[in-house]
Amino acid sequence: MTTQSSQSSVTPSSTAQPSETGAPGRLGDPHLELRTDPRSDPRMVAALAPFGLDGAGAPPPVDRNSPREAQLAFLAEAEAGFEAVFAALMQDLPPVEGVEHSTETITGPGGTPITLFVSRPAGAAGPLPGVLHVHGGGMVILSAAGPAYVRVRDEIAATGAVVVGVEYRNGAGVLGAHPFPAGLDDCTAALHWVHEHRERLGISTLTLAGESGGANLALATALRAKQEGGLDAVDGVYAMVPYVSGLYGGTETERVRALPSLVENDGYFISCALMDVMVAVYDPGGAHATDPLAWPYHASVDEVAGLPPHVVSVCEVDPLRDEGIAYHETLQRAGVPSTLRVVPGTCHAGDVIFRAAMPEVFAATMTDIHRFVSGL
Repeated sequence: MTTQSSQSSVTPSSTAQPSETGAPGRLGDPHLELRTDPRSDPRMVAALAPFGLDGAGAPPPVDRNSPREAQLAFLAEAEAGFEAVFAALMQDLPPVEGVEHSTETITGPGGTPITLFVSRPAGAAGPLPGVLHVHGGGMVILSAAGPAYVRVRDEIAATGAVVVGVEYRNGAGVLGAHPFPAGLDDCTAALHWVHEHRERLGISTLTLAGESGGANLALATALRAKQEGGLDAVDGVYAMVPYVSGLYGGTETERVRALPSLVENDGYFISCALMDVMVAVYDPGGAHATDPLAWPYHASVDEVAGLPPHVVSVCEVDPLRDEGIAYHETLQRAGVPSTLRVVPGTCHAGDVIFRAAMPEVFAATMTDIHRFVSGL
Protein backbone atom coordinates (compact mmCIF):
# COMPACT_ATOMS: atom_id res chain seq x y z
CA MET A 1 0.00 0.00 0.00
CA THR A 2 1.32 3.43 -0.86
CA THR A 3 1.21 6.45 1.38
CA GLN A 4 -1.73 8.64 0.53
CA SER A 5 -3.67 11.65 1.76
CA SER A 6 -7.33 11.39 0.82
CA GLN A 7 -9.50 14.19 2.15
CA SER A 8 -13.17 14.80 1.61
CA SER A 9 -13.99 17.26 -1.13
CA VAL A 10 -14.14 20.04 1.43
CA THR A 11 -11.10 20.82 3.58
CA PRO A 12 -10.96 23.06 6.66
CA SER A 13 -9.52 26.00 4.75
CA SER A 14 -11.94 25.77 1.83
CA THR A 15 -15.12 25.13 3.82
CA ALA A 16 -14.60 28.00 6.20
CA GLN A 17 -16.77 30.98 5.41
CA PRO A 18 -14.39 33.60 6.76
CA SER A 19 -15.25 36.65 8.77
CA GLU A 20 -14.25 40.11 7.69
CA THR A 21 -10.75 39.36 9.00
CA GLY A 22 -10.49 36.38 6.66
CA ALA A 23 -10.08 33.84 9.46
CA PRO A 24 -12.57 31.02 10.14
CA GLY A 25 -14.50 30.41 13.34
CA ARG A 26 -13.49 32.16 16.53
CA LEU A 27 -10.16 33.16 15.00
CA GLY A 28 -12.12 35.67 12.92
CA ASP A 29 -14.92 36.39 15.39
CA PRO A 30 -14.30 35.47 19.04
CA HIS A 31 -18.02 35.77 19.75
CA LEU A 32 -19.00 32.94 17.41
CA GLU A 33 -20.64 29.84 18.86
CA LEU A 34 -21.34 26.47 17.30
CA ARG A 35 -24.90 27.58 16.47
CA THR A 36 -23.76 30.82 14.79
CA ASP A 37 -20.72 29.51 12.92
CA PRO A 38 -21.82 29.34 9.25
CA ARG A 39 -19.86 26.10 8.77
CA SER A 40 -21.96 24.15 11.29
CA ASP A 41 -24.43 21.61 9.93
CA PRO A 42 -27.85 22.94 11.07
CA ARG A 43 -29.07 19.42 11.83
CA MET A 44 -26.25 19.00 14.31
CA VAL A 45 -27.04 22.35 15.92
CA ALA A 46 -30.73 21.39 16.24
CA ALA A 47 -29.81 18.04 17.83
CA LEU A 48 -27.62 19.74 20.45
CA ALA A 49 -29.97 22.62 21.24
CA PRO A 50 -32.26 20.73 23.67
CA PHE A 51 -29.22 20.05 25.86
CA GLY A 52 -27.88 23.59 25.72
CA LEU A 53 -24.79 22.36 23.88
CA ASP A 54 -25.24 24.44 20.75
CA GLY A 55 -23.72 27.53 22.35
CA ALA A 56 -20.91 28.51 24.66
CA GLY A 57 -21.25 26.76 28.00
CA ALA A 58 -20.18 28.03 31.39
CA PRO A 59 -16.50 27.51 32.17
CA PRO A 60 -15.68 24.56 34.43
CA PRO A 61 -15.78 25.36 38.16
CA VAL A 62 -12.29 23.86 38.50
CA ASP A 63 -9.01 24.08 36.62
CA ARG A 64 -5.73 22.19 36.48
CA ASN A 65 -4.59 23.78 39.76
CA SER A 66 -7.70 22.86 41.76
CA PRO A 67 -7.53 20.13 44.41
CA ARG A 68 -7.64 16.69 42.85
CA GLU A 69 -10.78 15.82 44.81
CA ALA A 70 -12.59 18.79 43.25
CA GLN A 71 -11.40 17.83 39.77
CA LEU A 72 -12.64 14.27 40.23
CA ALA A 73 -16.00 15.46 41.55
CA PHE A 74 -16.45 17.76 38.56
CA LEU A 75 -15.56 15.02 36.07
CA ALA A 76 -17.98 12.63 37.75
CA GLU A 77 -20.74 15.16 37.09
CA ALA A 78 -19.53 15.71 33.53
CA GLU A 79 -19.54 11.96 32.91
CA ALA A 80 -23.15 11.65 34.06
CA GLY A 81 -24.12 14.56 31.84
CA PHE A 82 -22.45 13.22 28.71
CA GLU A 83 -23.85 9.72 29.27
CA ALA A 84 -27.35 11.21 29.57
CA VAL A 85 -26.93 13.19 26.34
CA PHE A 86 -25.65 10.16 24.44
CA ALA A 87 -28.46 7.99 25.77
CA ALA A 88 -31.02 10.56 24.64
CA LEU A 89 -29.48 10.80 21.17
CA MET A 90 -29.62 7.02 20.78
CA GLN A 91 -32.92 6.18 22.46
CA ASP A 92 -35.24 6.40 19.44
CA LEU A 93 -33.00 4.45 17.08
CA PRO A 94 -34.11 0.95 16.08
CA PRO A 95 -31.76 -1.84 17.17
CA VAL A 96 -29.04 -2.91 14.78
CA GLU A 97 -30.25 -6.09 13.12
CA GLY A 98 -28.16 -9.21 12.58
CA VAL A 99 -25.58 -8.66 15.30
CA GLU A 100 -24.92 -11.05 18.18
CA HIS A 101 -23.14 -10.28 21.43
CA SER A 102 -20.90 -12.00 23.92
CA THR A 103 -18.70 -10.92 26.80
CA GLU A 104 -15.21 -12.00 27.82
CA THR A 105 -13.38 -11.21 31.05
CA ILE A 106 -9.61 -11.27 30.86
CA THR A 107 -6.92 -10.62 33.43
CA GLY A 108 -5.00 -7.40 33.07
CA PRO A 109 -2.00 -5.89 34.84
CA GLY A 110 -1.77 -6.82 38.50
CA GLY A 111 -4.69 -9.21 38.18
CA THR A 112 -7.15 -6.47 37.20
CA PRO A 113 -10.23 -7.92 35.45
CA ILE A 114 -10.95 -6.34 32.07
CA THR A 115 -14.33 -6.78 30.38
CA LEU A 116 -14.40 -7.18 26.61
CA PHE A 117 -17.69 -6.71 24.72
CA VAL A 118 -17.83 -8.68 21.46
CA SER A 119 -20.20 -7.79 18.61
CA ARG A 120 -20.24 -9.95 15.48
CA PRO A 121 -22.47 -10.54 12.46
CA ALA A 122 -24.92 -13.29 13.38
CA GLY A 123 -24.18 -16.53 11.60
CA ALA A 124 -21.33 -15.12 9.55
CA ALA A 125 -18.65 -17.52 8.41
CA GLY A 126 -15.16 -16.36 9.30
CA PRO A 127 -12.59 -15.29 9.28
CA LEU A 128 -13.74 -11.67 9.31
CA PRO A 129 -11.83 -8.42 9.85
CA GLY A 130 -11.37 -7.73 13.55
CA VAL A 131 -11.60 -4.36 15.30
CA LEU A 132 -10.44 -3.63 18.85
CA HIS A 133 -12.56 -0.59 19.68
CA VAL A 134 -11.56 1.89 22.40
CA HIS A 135 -14.22 4.29 23.68
CA GLY A 136 -13.78 8.04 24.05
CA GLY A 137 -14.00 10.32 27.07
CA GLY A 138 -10.55 11.83 27.30
CA MET A 139 -9.21 8.65 28.94
CA VAL A 140 -10.94 9.78 32.13
CA ILE A 141 -14.73 9.33 31.74
CA LEU A 142 -17.43 7.29 29.94
CA SER A 143 -17.76 3.55 29.44
CA ALA A 144 -17.62 0.95 26.71
CA ALA A 145 -21.02 -0.19 28.00
CA GLY A 146 -22.55 3.22 27.27
CA PRO A 147 -25.24 3.45 24.58
CA ALA A 148 -23.20 5.51 22.11
CA TYR A 149 -20.34 3.04 22.06
CA VAL A 150 -22.57 -0.03 21.97
CA ARG A 151 -24.22 1.51 18.93
CA VAL A 152 -20.94 2.25 17.16
CA ARG A 153 -19.62 -1.26 17.77
CA ASP A 154 -22.84 -2.85 16.53
CA GLU A 155 -22.94 -0.68 13.42
CA ILE A 156 -19.33 -1.57 12.57
CA ALA A 157 -20.10 -5.25 13.18
CA ALA A 158 -23.10 -5.02 10.86
CA THR A 159 -20.76 -4.07 8.00
CA GLY A 160 -19.07 -7.46 8.38
CA ALA A 161 -16.50 -7.27 11.18
CA VAL A 162 -15.93 -8.74 14.62
CA VAL A 163 -15.70 -5.81 17.04
CA VAL A 164 -14.27 -6.07 20.55
CA GLY A 165 -14.85 -3.16 22.93
CA VAL A 166 -12.46 -2.85 25.88
CA GLU A 167 -13.65 -1.55 29.26
CA TYR A 168 -10.39 0.01 30.42
CA ARG A 169 -9.73 1.84 33.68
CA ASN A 170 -10.47 5.56 33.45
CA GLY A 171 -8.67 8.45 35.07
CA ALA A 172 -11.91 9.59 36.76
CA GLY A 173 -15.63 8.83 36.92
CA VAL A 174 -17.28 5.51 37.71
CA LEU A 175 -14.33 3.52 36.36
CA GLY A 176 -11.65 5.74 37.96
CA ALA A 177 -9.53 7.12 39.40
CA HIS A 178 -6.61 5.51 37.60
CA PRO A 179 -4.07 7.89 36.06
CA PHE A 180 -1.83 7.13 33.09
CA PRO A 181 -0.75 4.47 32.21
CA ALA A 182 -3.57 2.33 33.67
CA GLY A 183 -5.90 2.71 30.69
CA LEU A 184 -3.08 2.10 28.23
CA ASP A 185 -2.02 -0.98 30.18
CA ASP A 186 -5.55 -2.38 29.89
CA CYS A 187 -5.76 -1.66 26.15
CA THR A 188 -2.38 -3.34 25.66
CA ALA A 189 -3.58 -6.40 27.59
CA ALA A 190 -6.73 -6.49 25.45
CA LEU A 191 -4.66 -6.27 22.26
CA HIS A 192 -2.50 -9.20 23.36
CA TRP A 193 -5.54 -11.30 24.27
CA VAL A 194 -7.43 -10.61 21.04
CA HIS A 195 -4.32 -11.28 18.95
CA GLU A 196 -3.69 -14.58 20.73
CA HIS A 197 -7.34 -15.60 20.22
CA ARG A 198 -7.75 -14.61 16.57
CA GLU A 199 -8.74 -18.12 15.55
CA ARG A 200 -11.28 -18.47 18.35
CA LEU A 201 -12.79 -15.06 17.56
CA GLY A 202 -12.81 -15.80 13.84
CA ILE A 203 -10.81 -12.77 12.76
CA SER A 204 -8.30 -12.41 9.96
CA THR A 205 -6.86 -8.95 10.63
CA LEU A 206 -6.90 -6.68 13.67
CA THR A 207 -7.43 -2.92 13.58
CA LEU A 208 -7.12 -0.66 16.60
CA ALA A 209 -9.89 1.94 16.46
CA GLY A 210 -11.37 4.61 18.69
CA GLU A 211 -12.76 8.11 18.98
CA SER A 212 -11.25 11.06 20.86
CA GLY A 213 -9.57 9.67 23.99
CA GLY A 214 -10.16 6.23 22.49
CA ALA A 215 -8.17 7.32 19.45
CA ASN A 216 -5.40 8.47 21.79
CA LEU A 217 -5.29 5.01 23.35
CA ALA A 218 -5.51 3.24 20.00
CA LEU A 219 -2.55 5.25 18.68
CA ALA A 220 -0.60 4.84 21.92
CA THR A 221 -1.26 1.09 21.98
CA ALA A 222 0.22 0.84 18.48
CA LEU A 223 3.24 2.92 19.52
CA ARG A 224 3.78 0.71 22.56
CA ALA A 225 3.43 -2.43 20.44
CA LYS A 226 6.25 -1.11 18.26
CA GLN A 227 8.41 -0.32 21.30
CA GLU A 228 7.85 -3.81 22.69
CA GLY A 229 8.37 -5.66 19.41
CA GLY A 230 4.72 -6.66 19.13
CA LEU A 231 3.58 -4.96 15.92
CA ASP A 232 2.60 -8.32 14.46
CA ALA A 233 -0.57 -7.94 16.54
CA VAL A 234 -1.66 -4.73 14.76
CA ASP A 235 -2.68 -4.69 11.10
CA GLY A 236 -4.11 -1.17 11.03
CA VAL A 237 -5.23 1.82 13.09
CA TYR A 238 -8.39 3.90 12.56
CA ALA A 239 -8.22 7.05 14.71
CA MET A 240 -11.30 9.29 14.83
CA VAL A 241 -11.06 12.86 16.16
CA PRO A 242 -7.87 12.02 18.10
CA TYR A 243 -7.33 13.81 21.40
CA VAL A 244 -3.57 13.59 21.42
CA SER A 245 -1.73 16.84 22.16
CA GLY A 246 -2.44 17.73 25.80
CA LEU A 247 -1.85 21.38 24.84
CA TYR A 248 -5.23 22.68 25.95
CA GLY A 249 -4.04 24.78 28.90
CA GLY A 250 -1.78 27.12 26.95
CA THR A 251 -2.52 30.77 26.37
CA GLU A 252 -4.57 31.66 23.33
CA THR A 253 -1.40 32.82 21.58
CA GLU A 254 0.36 29.55 22.36
CA ARG A 255 -2.58 27.48 21.16
CA VAL A 256 -2.94 29.43 17.92
CA ARG A 257 0.76 29.02 17.22
CA ALA A 258 0.72 25.26 17.85
CA LEU A 259 -2.74 24.15 16.71
CA PRO A 260 -5.05 26.95 15.47
CA SER A 261 -8.23 24.87 15.77
CA LEU A 262 -7.81 24.92 19.55
CA VAL A 263 -8.86 28.58 19.36
CA GLU A 264 -10.83 28.57 16.10
CA ASN A 265 -13.33 26.01 17.45
CA ASP A 266 -12.88 26.35 21.21
CA GLY A 267 -16.15 25.86 23.07
CA TYR A 268 -17.85 24.12 20.16
CA PHE A 269 -19.41 21.17 22.06
CA ILE A 270 -16.14 20.75 24.01
CA SER A 271 -13.73 23.36 25.34
CA CYS A 272 -10.04 23.62 26.02
CA ALA A 273 -10.81 24.47 29.64
CA LEU A 274 -12.68 21.16 30.08
CA MET A 275 -9.97 19.20 28.31
CA ASP A 276 -7.23 20.79 30.41
CA VAL A 277 -8.91 19.50 33.58
CA MET A 278 -9.00 16.06 31.99
CA VAL A 279 -5.28 16.33 31.22
CA ALA A 280 -4.52 17.19 34.83
CA VAL A 281 -6.46 14.17 36.08
CA TYR A 282 -5.03 11.77 33.51
CA ASP A 283 -1.44 12.84 34.18
CA PRO A 284 -1.27 14.48 37.63
CA GLY A 285 1.72 16.78 37.82
CA GLY A 286 2.32 16.66 34.07
CA ALA A 287 5.27 14.27 34.22
CA HIS A 288 4.22 12.75 30.87
CA ALA A 289 3.33 15.97 29.04
CA THR A 290 5.49 15.09 26.02
CA ASP A 291 5.46 11.30 26.36
CA PRO A 292 4.05 9.90 23.10
CA LEU A 293 2.44 7.02 25.00
CA ALA A 294 0.38 9.60 26.91
CA TRP A 295 0.07 12.18 24.12
CA PRO A 296 0.87 10.65 20.69
CA TYR A 297 1.01 14.09 19.03
CA HIS A 298 4.54 14.35 20.45
CA ALA A 299 5.78 11.19 18.72
CA SER A 300 8.75 11.75 16.42
CA VAL A 301 9.08 10.52 12.87
CA ASP A 302 11.43 7.79 14.10
CA GLU A 303 8.93 6.70 16.77
CA VAL A 304 6.11 6.19 14.26
CA ALA A 305 8.24 4.74 11.46
CA GLY A 306 7.27 1.18 10.59
CA LEU A 307 3.73 1.40 11.96
CA PRO A 308 0.94 -0.30 9.96
CA PRO A 309 -1.53 1.65 7.77
CA HIS A 310 -3.62 4.35 9.45
CA VAL A 311 -6.73 6.39 8.84
CA VAL A 312 -6.99 9.67 10.76
CA SER A 313 -10.50 11.11 10.62
CA VAL A 314 -11.18 14.64 11.90
CA CYS A 315 -14.20 16.94 12.10
CA GLU A 316 -14.12 20.43 10.64
CA VAL A 317 -15.49 22.46 13.56
CA ASP A 318 -13.74 20.47 16.30
CA PRO A 319 -11.09 22.05 18.54
CA LEU A 320 -9.04 18.86 18.07
CA ARG A 321 -9.04 18.97 14.27
CA ASP A 322 -5.50 20.22 13.80
CA GLU A 323 -3.78 17.80 16.16
CA GLY A 324 -5.26 14.90 14.21
CA ILE A 325 -4.00 16.42 10.98
CA ALA A 326 -0.58 16.95 12.57
CA TYR A 327 -0.34 13.29 13.58
CA HIS A 328 -1.31 12.23 10.06
CA GLU A 329 1.47 14.44 8.69
CA THR A 330 3.99 12.85 11.08
CA LEU A 331 2.95 9.42 9.82
CA GLN A 332 3.37 10.56 6.23
CA ARG A 333 6.84 11.97 6.89
CA ALA A 334 7.78 8.58 8.31
CA GLY A 335 6.50 6.76 5.24
CA VAL A 336 3.57 5.16 7.08
CA PRO A 337 0.52 4.65 4.80
CA SER A 338 -1.97 7.15 6.19
CA THR A 339 -5.27 8.48 4.87
CA LEU A 340 -6.78 11.71 6.19
CA ARG A 341 -10.55 12.26 6.30
CA VAL A 342 -12.10 15.64 7.07
CA VAL A 343 -15.83 15.56 7.84
CA PRO A 344 -17.33 18.97 6.98
CA GLY A 345 -19.71 20.86 9.24
CA THR A 346 -19.35 18.57 12.25
CA CYS A 347 -18.27 19.15 15.83
CA HIS A 348 -16.14 16.76 17.85
CA ALA A 349 -17.16 13.18 16.94
CA GLY A 350 -20.21 14.57 15.17
CA ASP A 351 -20.06 11.87 12.51
CA VAL A 352 -20.69 9.13 15.10
CA ILE A 353 -22.83 10.94 17.67
CA PHE A 354 -25.65 12.07 15.39
CA ARG A 355 -26.78 8.74 13.94
CA ALA A 356 -30.41 9.93 13.87
CA ALA A 357 -29.97 13.59 12.89
CA MET A 358 -27.30 13.10 10.20
CA PRO A 359 -27.69 9.50 9.02
CA GLU A 360 -25.73 9.84 5.79
CA VAL A 361 -22.77 11.39 7.65
CA PHE A 362 -22.78 8.50 10.13
CA ALA A 363 -23.14 5.97 7.30
CA ALA A 364 -20.19 7.45 5.42
CA THR A 365 -17.94 6.90 8.42
CA MET A 366 -19.16 3.32 8.91
CA THR A 367 -18.58 2.68 5.20
CA ASP A 368 -15.07 4.08 5.41
CA ILE A 369 -14.21 1.95 8.43
CA HIS A 370 -15.45 -1.12 6.53
CA ARG A 371 -13.41 -0.12 3.48
CA PHE A 372 -10.26 0.19 5.58
CA VAL A 373 -10.53 -2.95 7.70
CA SER A 374 -11.66 -5.15 4.81
CA GLY A 375 -8.78 -3.94 2.65
CA LEU A 376 -5.95 -4.79 5.04
